[in-house]
Amino acid sequence: MIDYDNVCFNIASFIGGLFVLEFGADKFVDHTAKVAERLRIPPTLIALLTAGAEWEELVVVIAAIAQHESPLAMGNIVGSSISNILGAFSLGLIFSSTNTTFDKSAKIYTGVLLGVTTLFTLFILFFQNLGRFGGVVLILTFVIYIISIAWAIYKGIVEPPVDSDSDSDSDSESSDSSDDDDESFAPLKKTGNRSISPQSSTTTLHGNDNEHDIETAPKSSRKSRSRSASPTPLPQQDPEACPLAEEMFDEVNLGDPVQVQKAGKHSTPYHLANLTFGFLALSLSGYILSHSISTISASFNLSSSLLGVTLLSFATTLPEKLVSIVSSRRGESGIVIANTAGSNIFLVTLCAGVLFCSGDLASLKLEGVTTFEVGAMWLSSVVLFGIVMFGGRRWMGWALFGAYVAFIGGEFVLDRRS
Repeated sequence: MIDYDNVCFNIASFIGGLFVLEFGADKFVDHTAKVAERLRIPPTLIALLTAGAEWEELVVVIAAIAQHESPLAMGNIVGSSISNILGAFSLGLIFSSTNTTFDKSAKIYTGVLLGVTTLFTLFILFFQNLGRFGGVVLILTFVIYIISIAWAIYKGIVEPPVDSDSDSDSDSESSDSSDDDDESFAPLKKTGNRSISPQSSTTTLHGNDNEHDIETAPKSSRKSRSRSASPTPLPQQDPEACPLAEEMFDEVNLGDPVQVQKAGKHSTPYHLANLTFGFLALSLSGYILSHSISTISASFNLSSSLLGVTLLSFATTLPEKLVSIVSSRRGESGIVIANTAGSNIFLVTLCAGVLFCSGDLASLKLEGVTTFEVGAMWLSSVVLFGIVMFGGRRWMGWALFGAYVAFIGGEFVLDRRS
């Protein structure tokens, strides 16, 4: 007898856990980058470990392992790899206004993805008996990938991955505005008969031998005024008819610096506190998601790996789908590839390595993913590589998305019971 009250509660918990997961991931990644920058860690390494890295997926994997649900973790890894290509990348092609072409860096990233996916596929199908040793090999593969890509970026062979986290854009902008250089004042610069203050938006004074003009530059029009060749003067006035203006000019000294109040920098303890808060949110969300999915699978007598491949992977990759749509509409194909290839490399190397090093290997053999699912993951990588090499078309996006719908439907039609 199915307890529908318990099922509804766990579905609600699952949805709430998704919001906590995304919030925690934003906090953790943004402030980790800030702390790394304060510690003088190279920007290339920061970009590799934040852009395209699926830290929230790693948290879900660890939480599933802690609750003795290794098949759920494996299903999430394979399902997310498929969803990132057939579900997210396909939407990027569909919503692109023109045919999509990809640069050299995108081709290298997808080539690396195809290589590591092939390695992971062979490991699952033929060498899973290696167990812990195989997990170590996968983790070492991730380390080699980071070092190799960092070297290639340093040599100018590829471009660094672009940050793909759309939800953290506003946070990053507000944080950057408060973390700018802490200059407290800047002197006025004189150009001809104008004086320009690069940081002040209050009053700009203009004068010559015969007249004195006052131009007030509102903050909203500061940039447009600074780009214009000459300001639009106000109607000329006779200095004798306006003694107040004469007195005002007598009090102005263009050589004195103009003090500008700016927000102070956030301290390193502030970023460390937010980093810790984000990590705690990630840990909580991982526990909520894995526990709720396990309960739902038990209620309907379904395999946990099945729900990991379908429901959990679809839900945890929703941000990637949104990023792919927004980036493609802007014509930023590099972000789409960084989002897809970087995420999948992270999943099949580091996440899978952690699973095989610390998970329940016996349950993985009994209730792990099927050959059909592993084959779908590898074939998706092959198709992605082909599209990136020869260019993407909108009909290709529709074909990939249709294949994803068919894959999800086929999973439930096979009706794998636990």
